[in-house]
Amino acid sequence: MTTVRGCAVIAGLLVVALPLGRAEALRYDGPDLGPFQRVAPASVGLAPAMLDEATALLKRVVDEKKIAGAVAAVARKGKLAYLEAVGVQDLETRAPMTERSLFRIYSMTKPVTAVAAMMLHEAGRFSLADPVSKYLPEFKDVNVLLPDGSLRPPAREITVQDLLLHTSGFSHRTSELYRTAGVRVRSDTLPQFVRKITRAPLMADPGTRFRYSEGTTVLGRLVEIWSGKPFDAFLEERIFRPLGMTETAFWVRPEQRSRLAMVYQSARDGLTPFEIEPDLPFTERPMLLEGAVGLVSTVPDYLRFSQMLLDRGELNGTRILAARTVDMMTVNGLPDAVLKARGGARGWGLGNVDVALDTGEYGWDGTAGTIFTIDPRHELITILMWQSVPADPDGLRARFKALVQRALE
Repeated sequence: MTTVRGCAVIAGLLVVALPLGRAEALRYDGPDLGPFQRVAPASVGLAPAMLDEATALLKRVVDEKKIAGAVAAVARKGKLAYLEAVGVQDLETRAPMTERSLFRIYSMTKPVTAVAAMMLHEAGRFSLADPVSKYLPEFKDVNVLLPDGSLRPPAREITVQDLLLHTSGFSHRTSELYRTAGVRVRSDTLPQFVRKITRAPLMADPGTRFRYSEGTTVLGRLVEIWSGKPFDAFLEERIFRPLGMTETAFWVRPEQRSRLAMVYQSARDGLTPFEIEPDLPFTERPMLLEGAVGLVSTVPDYLRFSQMLLDRGELNGTRILAARTVDMMTVNGLPDAVLKARGGARGWGLGNVDVALDTGEYGWDGTAGTIFTIDPRHELITILMWQSVPADPDGLRARFKALVQRALE
């Protein structure tokens, strides 16, 4: 296993600056930020002028109708240097975006699922090298799809590590193969999902190729088996509640619905409402609790989760994982041949994070425009949340990321 520390070079994150040069900038009347002290950017080595430019960029993109609104944060050395909300949650009602706005985080669910799995790994419930069939017998019957359309047994079994590293051979939820086979049906349960995905063929032998996939939702089912608890209950009891993530869940409660931001699609005449998955309203408990894409969260909540990772498993005295486990999760875990086939510069960690091998940063993003990065060298976290299709209009992430980097320099 390659163990080069690296980072997800996730191009661009949105951040919003604190007003500068005013004592009241250190006051905060929004949601409880738990362990985070809100400070002036310069006090943690971030140039205020660059963050002002980042704010101006964000406001300009809202004015240009590329996005309806956004919330973002930057924390450094465990202190909140930058938090802002601009634009609106809903263009029709004009409800303003706030720090408490809720977002469909889609694939930013994956690192949460990985943390849950690795907590149980620490408890001795499984080995990373275990074949998944040890816990889910259906995995004994998977087959690999060959170019001529025929099937054959895989060269080896899928392991738990394969699910974490996306080297299982499974495909993405939007693939034509899975749509045709009806693998992902929102009215199914996790056991039903597992049965369906194992009946569909693998796209490659396990361990031979990185293919971003539904393996993380299978991990959610394994968390249930290893813990003896429903997946959502385990996350609530062992991760969300201890970390103070009071707004993160698989659905939005009735009293929260006014804070759920709308998803908008870019159109010739501006922005139009767009449901990425019309059968998934996020306003009721789904039957299928997807460890790959299912959560809703806020910027302050995900900041807590990110700080726990940066602090190597601990937040404000609450330890979720051992430091050595987080270290293992946030470096490249892909074998050299698989890493080379992926391009060589970006790896993937057991924490379900993209890892850039040259800088030490890691993180991931979501289908509807959310993204986070963690830079261990500079003790820096950047989180951006908006709701847009495409997820990154006009390369806004890279443009914003460049300004954050300049603020650091």
